[in-house]
Amino acid sequence: MARHIHSVVIAGGGLGGLSAAYFLRMAGIRVTVLEQADEFGEVGAGIQTAPNASRILIENGLRPQLEAIKTSPTFQVRRRWSDGSILGIRPLGDAVWREHGAPYWHFHRADLHRVLLDACADPATPGPDVHLCTSARVKSVDQSVGEQPAVVTEDGRRFEADVVIGADGVRSQVREEIMGSDDLRFSGQMVFRVMVPGESLMKDPATRFLWDSFHSTMWLGPRLHLVHYFIRGGEYLNLGAALQSDIPLHDGWTVDTTVDELVAALATWDSRLTSILKKVEEPVAKWALFAHRRNPVWVDGHVALLGDAAHAMVPFQAQGASQAIEDAHVLARELSVVDKGGIEAALIRYAARRYRRAGLVQEASAQNRNFYQMPDGPEQVARDEKLRNFQGESHISYDWLWSGSEEPMSSGYAFANGGQSAIASWQKG
Repeated sequence: MARHIHSVVIAGGGLGGLSAAYFLRMAGIRVTVLEQADEFGEVGAGIQTAPNASRILIENGLRPQLEAIKTSPTFQVRRRWSDGSILGIRPLGDAVWREHGAPYWHFHRADLHRVLLDACADPATPGPDVHLCTSARVKSVDQSVGEQPAVVTEDGRRFEADVVIGADGVRSQVREEIMGSDDLRFSGQMVFRVMVPGESLMKDPATRFLWDSFHSTMWLGPRLHLVHYFIRGGEYLNLGAALQSDIPLHDGWTVDTTVDELVAALATWDSRLTSILKKVEEPVAKWALFAHRRNPVWVDGHVALLGDAAHAMVPFQAQGASQAIEDAHVLARELSVVDKGGIEAALIRYAARRYRRAGLVQEASAQNRNFYQMPDGPEQVARDEKLRNFQGESHISYDWLWSGSEEPMSSGYAFANGGQSAIASWQKG
């Protein structure tokens, strides 16, 4: 007898939701994607895709499309805040291909999103056509018929399927529906994200050094760290700066500001940073960073969570989207080998395979905040010495993380306990 072709409704048309839709389609599963916005698109600027995610995308047939939009950094660099001196450097480029069998690439988020959207919509893609539905904000999930859950949108439409996947981000309505509680916590961090035209950086002698070789660069300093890298082949320098903040939560998640605020925060830092920031195109906004407490409940019957809806994390391991892509890959593999009667067990296996790994990344991301933003002193000196032989900041980076392994590390549980302590201060409440 032919295998039952499942139907899946995915709430959320971001990178995680579209990755899942594409992989599920490739597995012969019918998919409907519900996007709350009026059109599919991606906000934000740059994204770093490590080998654990780029390997999955390449193995699923997207290498030509990714090659057309990627920027390849040659090194990963860590610099000291005050004078820009290099604390650590690690080869990327061909070295990562040799070590991990996949690249470390930079993208504009909108470009990567477009590749996935086009792959879902392309008639030539194997599998059933993906139904892409906009202006579909989730109101509730109806599980009154256990094996046929339905998403109900705010405008009254009802989308039934064998499986519902919540890929609807940090403020997931699907997560709230299946958990019944809000466990999102403010991290105590705000982040500025800006784009700097690459041409202006090339013309200025103070910033021309950025063009000597494309790097993924992080500057480490007291209470603040800053990341920058080129995207679109140097068309823009993507820059993000995270700093400690006690901004009142009732003011919202996003606050309008000017580049002068960021320049002021970096007034005592290496003057080259000011030269870079003076070229930023305004307007500028800063975001409050939130994350979920680690929670093993990803599945309720035929409803499951994916990406930020399952394990929202601060971006201090540059793994948010990469972990969503891993989720999508495992989910599609589990659902592709069962009939309808095996769906619930397949979803439980999916969550069991992904919870431990994604949770360790959550904890490492939170822990890295302290590593990056140490005040000058003995601990900072010891950290800088560690970075001279740069293999990564946390216990999970980089060999275990970039390999995509789901097996625990020998020190994994010890690290997990340490990670829980490291983030306890902002998980309370």
